[in-house]
Amino acid sequence: MYGAIIGDFVGSVYEFDNTLDYDFPLITAESEITDDSILTIAIADAILLKKDYGERLYYWGNKFSHPKGAYGNSFYNWLHNLNPKPYNSYGNGSAMRVSSIGWAFDTLEETIKQAQLSAECTHNHPEGIKGAQAVAAAIFLLRNGKNKGFVHQYISANYYDLNFNLQDIRPSYHFDVTCQGTVPPAIKCYLESSNFEDAIRLAVSLGGDSDTLACITGSLAEADPSYQIPEELKKAAMNTIPTELKHIVELFKIAYFCFSTD
Repeated sequence: MYGAIIGDFVGSVYEFDNTLDYDFPLITAESEITDDSILTIAIADAILLKKDYGERLYYWGNKFSHPKGAYGNSFYNWLHNLNPKPYNSYGNGSAMRVSSIGWAFDTLEETIKQAQLSAECTHNHPEGIKGAQAVAAAIFLLRNGKNKGFVHQYISANYYDLNFNLQDIRPSYHFDVTCQGTVPPAIKCYLESSNFEDAIRLAVSLGGDSDTLACITGSLAEADPSYQIPEELKKAAMNTIPTELKHIVELFKIAYFCFSTD
């Protein structure tokens, strides 16, 4: 989860004030986690407690009800419904919160199944489910030793056509909160990167929904065993997380021995 949290933290400043400059400041006085990290940690909590994904999203979403950047309108309404139901969303929220599932399960099949369950309590549109499954599957493959070429081939064959280059889409890319408009470029930012920081910089400087792009990209970059998360970035991001949520991150780390920075 560190990769997702750091990507969210770095991108938080640029979500509504996009930068196309690759050399933007990674850490600013305004940098902090957003709903992306809160809900990512909520999914991890559900795994640790063996509870329903929707129940933990509802609990933590209401516990921290006014994050930086705010929740999307549909999710906000879901949080304030006494009997919340999925709302057929294909927004990128299902994909940005799924990273812990990529680490927690022993088979690709179970990872894909759990990604669907984590998505469909809110994002039960096929595209919402697909986005979550693609990200979780890519993380699973990377942490199990598959290289970028394999991941590119697998995602292209099963989820999204990745046969494009970032430089080709940069001129026309725009703010897009859908899974289909966010997940493929986020994955490509990882695939075209040379290290963890480069991946985050590529994602944020693409413009668009910067915190979510970088959250997804960071979650994949962390799973690459050849990448190392800069300790300064990790500490800066973790310092903005409420103690209760930080405790979940630490428990998940212990339970799944999944963080490549230690």
